[in-house]
Amino acid sequence: MGDKADGLAKLDKPTRLMLWTLLVVYIFNFLDRQILNILAEPIKRDLGLSDTQLGLLAGPAFAVFYAVLGIPIARYADRGSTNRSTLISVSLVIWSGMTALCGFAQNFWQMALARIGVGVGEAGCTPSAHSLISDTVAPERRASAIAFYGMGVPIGSLLGLVIGGVVNDIWGWRAALMLVGAPGLLLALLLPKLLREPRRAGLTKGEAAPPGPAQIPVREAIAEVFTSRAYVLLLVAASFAAFLSYGKGLWTLSLFIRSHGMTTTEVGIIGSVTLGVAGVFGTWLGGWAADRFGAINRRHILTLPAVGMAVAAPIQFLGYGASIWWVAGLLILVPTILNAAYYGPAYACVQGLVRKELRAVAASVMLFGQNLIGLGMGPFIFGALSDWLQPMAGTDSVRWVLFGAAWLGFIPAFFFWRASLRLNAELDTKS
Repeated sequence: MGDKADGLAKLDKPTRLMLWTLLVVYIFNFLDRQILNILAEPIKRDLGLSDTQLGLLAGPAFAVFYAVLGIPIARYADRGSTNRSTLISVSLVIWSGMTALCGFAQNFWQMALARIGVGVGEAGCTPSAHSLISDTVAPERRASAIAFYGMGVPIGSLLGLVIGGVVNDIWGWRAALMLVGAPGLLLALLLPKLLREPRRAGLTKGEAAPPGPAQIPVREAIAEVFTSRAYVLLLVAASFAAFLSYGKGLWTLSLFIRSHGMTTTEVGIIGSVTLGVAGVFGTWLGGWAADRFGAINRRHILTLPAVGMAVAAPIQFLGYGASIWWVAGLLILVPTILNAAYYGPAYACVQGLVRKELRAVAASVMLFGQNLIGLGMGPFIFGALSDWLQPMAGTDSVRWVLFGAAWLGFIPAFFFWRASLRLNAELDTKS
């Protein structure tokens, strides 16, 4: 069984090229999405925003449209006649262009409309990418492959912190947004040459949906996805994990600026290590552990996410309470690794818990929960709570919110554990 968990080393060249290309696309995806985190404080000052408005821009303005449009776009991606490479290219043009337009915003509503555009564009990326990966990578290496793609989350966030922090201190936040939006437009021109549609190039592993327009209705497709109890438990776990991750991701950076008196450049560099590099390692570790130990017992695909999030909670609490910036950074490092380990295992399970014709829909429903609940509500609720606590806590209001958020990590840990108990039975019926 150990041979099944040797990661991505034995994949053929076309598959490796596809994975690397999708990784770069996802890096741009999260770079454009998350750069607002490091720019939050200067945008707030320049546009005269409250923490609640800032949370709305980082969360619902993007996430509602991203989540709602994700399901019909994913259904289109599941059609055997759809060219998913073209779909991702068009999506990349939209979200990159709208990111650049964010730099021209003069008030809250203009920024909100541009953020909505970013969400509309990005809705076409991940369900299509997961579907491509599942069509070309064998199930025993799927967690590692999806985790490899998922490294775009921390890498993109890392680059957003560094580029956004440095460019903001030199030229301002508007220049930072325009600068990160432009390269995506160039990449979109190259993408059709780099990313082939496996349905047309003969690269599938015999699991792709057959070509043709016939599909069951969207409502029936979603209803079938929800017949898997393991999937429902994973959806709850991943959605709550995203709620905490997006909320803490934005306001941890504000904590370093407000409570530790740091500049955006300094926070960008520190955040790139504590949130970026640690996130990359944690995402890779989760995929590796899932393939390695899941080959022995499938329930262990989710063991690291369950145990890791429980262990991370008290350490993260101590990190938020530290009065010295470098102590806080070190204490946040380990929880970031552990909290990032769920991406590959969770989405690999999703692809194995449904019929091959429903893979993109299953991924999009998971993304719907993660983005509507996680990205949509996390930054917003954290910001609203910070405003509510400010009369009592002053500049430490963000710290108080983060204290509570640290302990809530036990909730997704519990649901990942419950989902793991059903994997042996349910994955056997679909893989």
